[in-house]
Amino acid sequence: MAAGWIEKVTGSLEQKKQYRAYKARIERLPANYRTAADALDRYLMYYGSIAAGDTLLSMLDDLADLFEQCAADRTPIREIVGDDPVEFAETFLRNYAGGQWINKERERLTAAIDRAEADEAGAS
Repeated sequence: MAAGWIEKVTGSLEQKKQYRAYKARIERLPANYRTAADALDRYLMYYGSIAAGDTLLSMLDDLADLFEQCAADRTPIREIVGDDPVEFAETFLRNYAGGQWINKERERLTAAIDRAEADEAGAS
C-alpha cells in the first residue's frame, strides 16, 4: 500500500533500481569507454528529452550493452561512434523516439489546429 503511494509521488522504484544498475554497468567500463558512454548519456538526456521511463531505460540498457560488448572486443571508440559523434547519437536516439515528450506536444498542436479548423468551418 505505502509503496504504491510512494511511487505515485517519486516515480517507479523499479525504474530507479534499473537506472542505478545501468550507472553501475557504465562505471565498470574501462576509462575510455566510460568517458565516451557518459558523454553519449549526457547528450542523449539533453537532446532526447525522453519522458517515458521504460523507453529511457531501454535506450540506456542498449547503450550499456553496446559499450560493454565493444569494450570486450576492444573496438576503438571511433569505430563505435564514427567521425561524427553527434550524428551517431541522434541516429541511436531515433530508435527510441516514441518516448520523447515532444510527441505529446506534436499531438496537442495537431489537435488544436484540427479544433480551430472545425470551429472555423462551423462559423461559416
